[in-house]
Amino acid sequence: MSLNNSRKEKDSLGELNVPAAAYYGVQTQRAVDNFPISGLRPWRAFVWSIAAVKRAAAIVNFELGLFNDRDIDDKHFTAKQLSDSIAQAASEIMDSKLNDQFVVDPFQAGAGTSHNMNANEVIANRATEILGGKLGKYYVHPNDHVNMAQSINDVIPTSIRLGVLWRLDELLIALKNL
Repeated sequence: MSLNNSRKEKDSLGELNVPAAAYYGVQTQRAVDNFPISGLRPWRAFVWSIAAVKRAAAIVNFELGLFNDRDIDDKHFTAKQLSDSIAQAASEIMDSKLNDQFVVDPFQAGAGTSHNMNANEVIANRATEILGGKLGKYYVHPNDHVNMAQSINDVIPTSIRLGVLWRLDELLIALKNL
């Protein structure tokens, strides 16, 4: 990737270039670079279901009063705006928008941490964009906001179950139509 077509992002491991137009961020890029196993992408049902989990969490976290107002670059964002932008971004993903941004190999090592961060970063960047920001600026933070009060040990198994149920419904409809 050329430097003109990238942005520099930073995490606890240092700086890394991410494609400028990518909604994912540095942690997703690290997973893509470190685990190029099969060349496959996550199934649509999994992407839909992890977005559903993130959407529900944003709504509940707001209702529980866990989001705080936030000031960035002389802009004020209310807790409600943060929650609504996350929910809207997740809904867009559930509606098959941004599918090309889910790039972590399904066979990457770990318990789904990279998949979870891929979703967190895509949702955070889209939510930031909804609030008038730019990709990589993170008015909505992937961990502090999108992943708030969630454990990878809950998100991934719940997403797998929801994805299976979603596909099962399609199978039952197809069988009924036979």
